[in-house]
Amino acid sequence: PAAPQAWLQHEAPRRVKRAWVIPPISVSENHKRIPHLLVQIKSDKQQPGGVIYSIKGPGVDEEPLGIFSIDKFSGKVFLNAMLDREENDRYRLRAFALDLGGVTLEDPTDLEIIVVDQNDNRPLFRQDVFTGRVVEGAEPGTCVMTVDATDADDPDTDNAALRYSILEQGAAGMFSINATTGEICTARPGLDRETMAVYNLTVQAADMSGDGLTTTAMAVIYLEDINDNAPEFTKEEFSMEVEEQAAGVDVGRVFVHDKDLAGSPSWLAKFTILEGDPEGAFAIRTDPHTNDGVLSVVKPLDHEVRDRFELTLSVQNERPLEPSAPASPRALATVRVRVRDVNEAPVFRENPRRISVLEGTAPGTAITTYTASDPDTHLIQTLSYALLYDPADWLKLDPHTGTVRTKRELLHPSAFLQGGWYIALVLARDDAEPPLSATGTLSIEILEVNDHAPQLQPPAGVLCGRPGRGGTLLLGATDDDRPPHGAPFHFQLSPQHPQLARNWSIARFNVTHAVLAVLAELPEGPYSLPLLLRDSGTPPREQQQLLNVSVCPCGRDGTCLDGALAAATAGAGITLGALLIILGSAFLLL
Repeated sequence: PAAPQAWLQHEAPRRVKRAWVIPPISVSENHKRIPHLLVQIKSDKQQPGGVIYSIKGPGVDEEPLGIFSIDKFSGKVFLNAMLDREENDRYRLRAFALDLGGVTLEDPTDLEIIVVDQNDNRPLFRQDVFTGRVVEGAEPGTCVMTVDATDADDPDTDNAALRYSILEQGAAGMFSINATTGEICTARPGLDRETMAVYNLTVQAADMSGDGLTTTAMAVIYLEDINDNAPEFTKEEFSMEVEEQAAGVDVGRVFVHDKDLAGSPSWLAKFTILEGDPEGAFAIRTDPHTNDGVLSVVKPLDHEVRDRFELTLSVQNERPLEPSAPASPRALATVRVRVRDVNEAPVFRENPRRISVLEGTAPGTAITTYTASDPDTHLIQTLSYALLYDPADWLKLDPHTGTVRTKRELLHPSAFLQGGWYIALVLARDDAEPPLSATGTLSIEILEVNDHAPQLQPPAGVLCGRPGRGGTLLLGATDDDRPPHGAPFHFQLSPQHPQLARNWSIARFNVTHAVLAVLAELPEGPYSLPLLLRDSGTPPREQQQLLNVSVCPCGRDGTCLDGALAAATAGAGITLGALLIILGSAFLLL
């Protein structure tokens, strides 16, 4: 049998088998009386020579070693070290009974030692600091966060039964905690971030259902901002100045105050120009760092047109205001802007100035007066003029009146003309300090004059003297004038010599050429034919010129038989037949 000593006194000899079955033995952790008798085991198969007892298992011959031992002759089992239930809550050993010769007397039996828990562990919060967030103005009962702790003691005993409480949160008592779950909720209305943005709560966890060991932690609750405060201008009127003609520059700042969280949409201001700027000359934006309104000019202002503005501004937040929030008494402000007068540069109202002048206009002729105006109507200033660019040195400019005159004849053609136009630049300057200037472009169209008659090209030629058998010659002309004073050209025999029409005729070939033909068979030799050439200008120019013609003997094909004569005069002209052969060959080649 095996039992504590009190149990041994009630041992019955007939219950041998049951006696060897050892019930579980309980022992308290942290037992300080060492060694401590736990139990005495005994076999009823007592031999004359005695019984040898032994135990094996964790705490004996397995880690942790040496916690338990047994007297091998008496069977008394002793506790040799303090136990910690949180390390091992029970030990399962095996007990053996042998005779002196080592022969087993009993089958091995189980010996279970149960470590009874003591409240030797404080609760431990999982964090030293818990954080939570709740919007300001939250209704009572709004849960924010949960704090939780653990206890290493036996969870089935009061040693690990935890209860939570708030030890410190300030005088307002805005939060409560669920004693069982550790959930923290709002307890009262009136959370206002602008009054108190952060609450620091000291929370406690206690075991033994609140009456045992305790521990504390911090619960930090941040109030999240809502837009319950409207922005307000710091004053009702602001004054600023800006120079005229300035654009894209900042004029000044208007200042607002908002109690909501800086940097949040509930704090960020949005400004609007309500009145006083019908032309849209101003704009206002928000400085995201300071929340100031920055007024700027987006269109140039003219002091002479309007020298002051009175703007009405409004302010509100990017995020809509909460319905419960009161309206701001300073949501509007007046901004007075004075436009400072500055010296403005002269202005050429017509730029570029385009005029037309006949070529060959006499030097000293006034062709235009090109002047600028001064926008500074409130200041008395005098403008002066100078030629800034006159590449051909054709012009002369009066510095006081701006009158432009020709210095020399303007002629075609010229390297200084671009498509018939001459470009000059005029500088206008005021007499302010420092002076300002403007540049005007003067574009002069040089009109062509029909001052040249057509010239016969070439002035000589060779042809066969037999009608219809090569007796033709192609005539051409050139004209130094530009269109429309040149082609089409008109060729005719001189009206002063009507007898020429008996032997010769001229017919148009194209706008620049005509064909001379013989009407009767002529003897070979040189002929001088007076021709009258006229262009298509307005008015037309004409000129009588001599055409030197060499009549040669005709071959069967209408060409000159006299090769030497043809060769001698080949550079001077070409027959119509030869021209047609050349044109036909070129056509076949193409």
